[in-house]
Amino acid sequence: MPYSFTLPNIRKEAAALWHLAWPVLVGQLATVGMGVADVAMTGHTSAAELAAVALGTSVWSIILVTVNGTMMAINSVVAHEVGAGAFDRIPHSVRQALWKSVGVGVLAVLAANLATLLFNYLYLAPEVNARASMFVHIISIGLLPFAAYRALYGYSASINQTKPVMVIALVGLAVNILVNWLLIFGQFGLPKMGALGCAVASGTVVWLDLLAIVLWIRIAPAYRASYPFDRWEWPHWPEVWSMLKLGVPIGVTYFAEVSVFGAVSLLVARFGVVTVSAHQIALNFSALTFMVPLSFGIGMITRVGQALGEGNPQRARFASFVGLWMALGFAVLSALGIAVFRYQIAAAYTSDVAVQQMCAHLLLFAAVFQLSDAAQVAASCAIRGYKVTRGPMLIQTLAFWGVALPLGCVLGLAPQWVPFAPAEPMSATGFWIGLVLGLTVAAVLLVAYLNRLSRQRALA
Repeated sequence: MPYSFTLPNIRKEAAALWHLAWPVLVGQLATVGMGVADVAMTGHTSAAELAAVALGTSVWSIILVTVNGTMMAINSVVAHEVGAGAFDRIPHSVRQALWKSVGVGVLAVLAANLATLLFNYLYLAPEVNARASMFVHIISIGLLPFAAYRALYGYSASINQTKPVMVIALVGLAVNILVNWLLIFGQFGLPKMGALGCAVASGTVVWLDLLAIVLWIRIAPAYRASYPFDRWEWPHWPEVWSMLKLGVPIGVTYFAEVSVFGAVSLLVARFGVVTVSAHQIALNFSALTFMVPLSFGIGMITRVGQALGEGNPQRARFASFVGLWMALGFAVLSALGIAVFRYQIAAAYTSDVAVQQMCAHLLLFAAVFQLSDAAQVAASCAIRGYKVTRGPMLIQTLAFWGVALPLGCVLGLAPQWVPFAPAEPMSATGFWIGLVLGLTVAAVLLVAYLNRLSRQRALA
C-alpha cells in the first residue's frame, strides 16, 4: 500500500521507530559511556596518562567499529526473515553469524596488536608510546567476544528485542566505572595502573556482556520462536560467505569514517600532549552525541528490512525518510547544545586549563558537523535495510579518505609542497575543518542515493 507523508502516518512511524530506538540509544550511550569514563577518569591523573588512553583508544575504536560494521549483516538478514515470517530460518542465520564472528574476531585481535607499531613513527615521548601500546595489547582481549556479542545484538534488535541490550550495556557501564575507579587510582590496596586500568576494565566488560546476552536469550520467552542455541551446527561456508559479502562493505564503510578520526588523532599527536588530549575529548563527546542518530539508524535497518521482507517497498521508503528527519531534528538540538555549553563540557572531562581552552575551540567544529553526521548515518543505515552495502562503502570512502583526511592534512600540517597550503600549520583546527567538509559530502551523496534507491524499489 502507498504511504503518504501525512501527520498521522508520520506519528505512527515515528512512534514505532522510537520504540525500537530508545533502548538501543540507552545501550549505545552506555557503551560509549565506557570510553567517556575512561577519558574523563584518566584525565584527572595526568596529561601523559590521558594521552596514552587517547592514542590507545584511537586504535581500539577503529578496530572495534570495523568489527561492528562487519557483523551488522545479521541485522538486515534477520529483519528480512522476520518481515517474511520465516522464523524457522532465523536460528540457522544466527548460528552462521556466530561462526563468522570467530574469524572476524581473531583477525581483529591481530590487527589491533600490529597497529601499535604505528606509534613508533609519531614522535611520541617514550613513556606515552609504551603506555599506549600496552593499553592496546590489554584491551584487545575484548575483540573476539565483541564480534560474537554484536552478532547476537543484531539478532535481538531485528526481532524487536532491544531492551535486553540496553540493560546489559547499563550494567556493563556500571562495572566499567567501578573497575576503572579501583585500578586507575589504586583503591583498596590495588595497584595504581592509570591508563592500563581502563584497558583491563573495558576488555573484561565485553566478555561479561557476551555472557549476559547468551543467558538472556536462553531464558527470555521472546526468543522461543527463533531460538538459535537448540542444536550444534558446523559452518555452512556459502552462508558465511554471503554474510561476509554483505557485512564487509559495511565494515569498510565504518572503517573509512572512524579510521579518519583515528588517523587525525595520531597525526595531531605531534603537536603535543595538550592538543592531542583536547582533540580526544572533543572527539569523545562527539561520539556520545552521535549515538542518538546511530540508534535511529539501527532501528531503521529493522523497520526498512521488515517492510521489504513483507513485500512493501512503499512502507520501506516512508520509514527511511521519517527516520532521516528524526535524526536531523535531534542534530539541530545537539549542535545548539554543544555550541552553548562547550566550556562546561571541556571542564567536565579535565581540570587542565590549557586542555579546556583548546577543547572548547574544537567543540565549535563538532557543533557544525552534527547535521551532516546525523544525515549520513541515518541514510546509510536505511540503505543497509535494503541489503545494499557497496554504494555507501564507495561514497564514504570517497568522502573521508578522498576529502576529509587529505584536506585536513593540508590545513593541519601545511606541507610546503602543496601550493594552496596555509603558511603555518593550523594544527587540530585544520583537521577538524577537513572532517566537517568530509561529513557534508557523505551526507549529501548518501541522502541522494537513498532517495534514488527507495524510489526505484517503490515503483518497481
